[in-house]
Order: sequence, then C-alpha cells, then structure tokens
Amino acid sequence: MPNLDKFDIAILKCLQEDARATNVEIAEKVNLSPSPCLRRIRNLERSGIIRGYTADIDRKEVGLGLTVFVEFKVAHHSRENSEAQQQTLLAIPEIVSCFLISGTADFLAEVVVEDLAAYERLLTETLLTLPNVSDIRSNFAIRSIKTHGPLKLPEGK
Repeated sequence: MPNLDKFDIAILKCLQEDARATNVEIAEKVNLSPSPCLRRIRNLERSGIIRGYTADIDRKEVGLGLTVFVEFKVAHHSRENSEAQQQTLLAIPEIVSCFLISGTADFLAEVVVEDLAAYERLLTETLLTLPNVSDIRSNFAIRSIKTHGPLKLPEGK
C-alpha cells in the first residue's frame, strides 16, 4: 500500500462522497488549508490512486434496463490467448467491468444493455463469435442493490 496519511485518506473519502466538491470544501472538511490540500489531490492523481472523475449515471433512466454477469471460459490457456481475450473484451462497449477470475470461468464481465433482445443480439453477434471461448454463462441481475459503492479505505498513518 502506498504511504497514505490520515489527510490523504480523508481527501479520498471526501472525493468518493462528492467528486465535484471544490478544493476549498475538501480542505475545510479535512482540516487543511486549500493550497496543501490541492497539492495532495494532485499527488494522488499523479500517483494513479485517483484514476479520474466520472458521473454516476442511472442506467434505467437512460434506457439501459438489463445488467448481465457473463462468465467466459477460454479454450486454450496461454498468456497470449489471455491477453488477446482481455483486449477483445475491453473493446466491447456494453461491457462496463471485467475481471480475470479463478474458478470454473476465466473472465467475469458485467454487461449493461437496453433489454433482453439487445443482450440476445450482443450474445449471438459478438460474444459467441469470440475466438478461444469454449463456454459462456449468463447470469441476469433481477435488481440492483448497490452499485458504485465507496471503497472502505484503510486508516491513514
């Protein structure tokens, strides 16, 4: 773990709550003056701890009502096949998150689409045509309970 102190952790917690908070607001919450607070935020960004800032968009409100967790099993295990599969999965816009996993499958992808018909098209036209995939299993989310929750950060030093 990087050497994060209590101020860095407090800043990260503030940004997880509201990434649009101003530097002055964050500085006040973490008991720093604005200049050192901004310096710390820039250091967290440069180090890659803060990867970026995004909007949390309500999927259903923009017409994306179906979330599917898709397990992929790769046919021939090799570093090259795994890397090629990763690059292929990264290029599919409907995949919003993807993990290399252990267990019965090799990859687990979170797919977000409009509805069952859209998922069927994605499955038949794209996912089933992927090279080196020997099995695909789809698990449909019935309801979202928690998405994009804040990370439980360790205590700072």
